[in-house]
Amino acid sequence: MLLTSNQHRGKPVTCIRSFQRRVIGVFFVGMAMTLAACSGMPAAPTTAPDESALESQSAYIIGPTDSLNIFVWRQPELSSPVIVRPDGKISVPLIDDLQAAGKTPTELAAAIAKVLSEYVQDPKVTVLVTNFFGPFDRQIRVVGEAAKPQAIQFKRNMTVLDVMIEVGGLTDFAAGNRAVIVRRDQNGKQKSFHVHLDDLLKDGDVKANAYVLPGDVIIIPQSWF
Repeated sequence: MLLTSNQHRGKPVTCIRSFQRRVIGVFFVGMAMTLAACSGMPAAPTTAPDESALESQSAYIIGPTDSLNIFVWRQPELSSPVIVRPDGKISVPLIDDLQAAGKTPTELAAAIAKVLSEYVQDPKVTVLVTNFFGPFDRQIRVVGEAAKPQAIQFKRNMTVLDVMIEVGGLTDFAAGNRAVIVRRDQNGKQKSFHVHLDDLLKDGDVKANAYVLPGDVIIIPQSWF
C-alpha cells in the first residue's frame, strides 16, 4: 500500500516519540534499580585511612603516558627525557625496551642502573616524574553530573572535596546527595558508599567530606526534576 506524503511525514515522528518513551522508561527503571540497590548502603568513611595501608597506597606508581626525566650522574649522553609508551615501556640510550609502568621511580631507577652496569661502572640513576598520570587502576574516576567528568591522579590524603574541585563541582542537574563511591578492597571485592555532595558543596557540611582511595569511582546521578 502506498503512503501519502502526510503519512510519510507522520511515521518517523511516531517512531521518534516511541523511542523517546522507551528511553525515558529505561532511565526511570534504571534509577529505581539504583535506589533499591542503595538502600542500606553505608556512608563513605570520613576518617583518615590507616597510615600503614596509606603508605603503600600513596607511593607513586608510574603509568602509561607519564613523562619522565632519566638522569645518569656524570653520563649526560645517557640522560634523557622520555614518555612512557601506551604499552608501559620506555626506550633510553643503550636500552631499547624496559618496563616502566607499575614501578615506583626508585624501582625504575634501579632497573635502569642494573642494565647500564653492563656498559658503565657503578651507574647512579635518578628518575624524576615531570608529568603525572599514573596507572589507570589507581586513578580516581568521576562520572555522571560533574561539570568536567574525568579521571584524575590520586594524591595522598585526597578527599571528595579535593576531587570535586578538580572536576569543577556539580552540574545544575546533579543529585549530589545520591552520589556513590564504588571501591574495590584488597581482595577485589566491590563495595559502594553513599556520599552527600550537596551537603558538602552547597551547605558547607564538612562532615560529608569523605576520604578517597586509589581506584575509586564516584558516580553522580541526575536529578529527577
